[in-house]
Amino acid sequence: MKLINIGFGNMVSAGRLIAIISPDSAPIKRMIQEARDSGCLIDATYGRRTRAVLIMDSDHIVLSALQPETVAGRLAGKETGPEPEEDME
Repeated sequence: MKLINIGFGNMVSAGRLIAIISPDSAPIKRMIQEARDSGCLIDATYGRRTRAVLIMDSDHIVLSALQPETVAGRLAGKETGPEPEEDME
């Protein structure tokens, strides 16, 4: 089982990941709100701005403060350094 770092030491299972998308469109915002209402939302942003929405095969939605390209790069095995949002002050 491969785990992907989605920021701030949080990990998700690569095998359960369906999609990595940007949160900018209205349909995605509705999907996030519906997941929040039904208790299927996992917010891993630590209060930062949501930049990537991860859709899991268990119908859970995971919010990340990392760019979708960064998460996809980590999924592909290209390890990148921490993004500025990840700096623990």
